[in-house]
Amino acid sequence: MLIDSHIHIFPDRLAPRVIPQLAQVSGFVPQTDGTLSDTLRQMDRWGVDKGIFLSIATKPSQQKTINDFCRSIAGERVIPFGSVHPDAEDWQAELERIAEMGLRGIKLHPDYQNFDIGEERVLPIFKKARDLGLCVVVHAGFDPLSPQHIHCLPRDARKVLDAVPGIKLILAHMGGMKCWDGVEEYLVGQPVWLDTAAISSAIGKEQLARMIRNHGADRILFASDCPWSDPRQEKALIEGLGLEKSEENAIFFGNIQALLG
Repeated sequence: MLIDSHIHIFPDRLAPRVIPQLAQVSGFVPQTDGTLSDTLRQMDRWGVDKGIFLSIATKPSQQKTINDFCRSIAGERVIPFGSVHPDAEDWQAELERIAEMGLRGIKLHPDYQNFDIGEERVLPIFKKARDLGLCVVVHAGFDPLSPQHIHCLPRDARKVLDAVPGIKLILAHMGGMKCWDGVEEYLVGQPVWLDTAAISSAIGKEQLARMIRNHGADRILFASDCPWSDPRQEKALIEGLGLEKSEENAIFFGNIQALLG
């Protein structure tokens, strides 16, 4: 089985506008048209059985609409996470609604939501999510939207782990895109999950293998960041590291199954 823990889609009416905009910002060639139907077709072609579908509330006013959309697409192959915005006055009530709807987690993106992960004002969100049993996925490290300002540095992500024990925190892009040395210093070996989203063209095999070995393969989640990376590239990267088959299976599907119960 192959479960992709980091996939993005958009409502059919928005995808034709949003995907070109994001492609221009990121410089990546999209691998899907951003709709659910096309993403599922490509998943069939790529050999991806299931996915965690991540949405981001880039404005406080988007919370409820986005989370209703997430609930509407849930299915056997589609496991959607919702989102809240730190500036929304009702983020706490919305987190409770997310849990009541049966969504298994939320996605936060510090660059698109304009916060730094180490800010005191966002700690209550992590604590409330923990208390509700929700996973929290955070974009970590470099992002082309704000290349001069890293909103989620490894040392600051560590502050969240220390302040919110027991949180089910997933740091995307192996804990910090292009911040690998910091990940090794502050995050490797800590109780945090790291996903492999879009790292195949950005990290060296030797460092990645060392990070997995020292962190433990049981806390690594296979992810692509589709549509911004082809899952087959990320899978080939993992398969080329010389891991045990049991470790590959844990990364490819076992760890996310265990995390989500």
